[in-house]
Amino acid sequence: MKFRTFARSHAGRLVLTAIPVAAAVTLVTAGVAQGAVPVSFAVSGSQFQIGASSLEGTGFSQYAGVAEDTAGKSHAVAIANIKSATLHDLCQSVVTDTPLGKVGVLITAGGGDKPATASDLQIGMTGLKGDSSFGHIRIGVDASTVNTKAKGSAGDFAQDADTVTIKNLQQTAWSTQASVFTLTGMTMKLTDGSKGCF
Repeated sequence: MKFRTFARSHAGRLVLTAIPVAAAVTLVTAGVAQGAVPVSFAVSGSQFQIGASSLEGTGFSQYAGVAEDTAGKSHAVAIANIKSATLHDLCQSVVTDTPLGKVGVLITAGGGDKPATASDLQIGMTGLKGDSSFGHIRIGVDASTVNTKAKGSAGDFAQDADTVTIKNLQQTAWSTQASVFTLTGMTMKLTDGSKGCF
């Protein structure tokens, strides 16, 4: 069911992670214990960057969540779900401390007219910046009723939309997963850690 009282689209520079973190951590930790929040793997101790000149997707939702590392430490995240996504000029980067100093991994894909694609994309993020536009957005819906297969906990704040477009995407995340992730024209290289996606 659609609630047409909302605007068909909203454009502007947004930070989508504007969720009350203190309340979110308490509520979502309970949700994880009940299996309501999709968390399928332990995250590493490092966050990573994702950048793209544009992301276009269908079937979008976002709500609060928790990512847990192998040491058992919980990290508050905003979980974003996109049923089908197309990413132009995709970049992924991470920096790790090693006995030899900092080492970075930089991956690029989806350049030119052959963008990267993902199905059932889910990202556990701590920051997101870009020029955003949403089609048929609903803000303030219950996280257990969002329009995506993956859902949050009952009573939690959430938003969803039929479509999402983000230009000049800059994202910091703990985790990314997808049922299919196609990286056309992928290149990977080691760096000294001084250069990331942004």
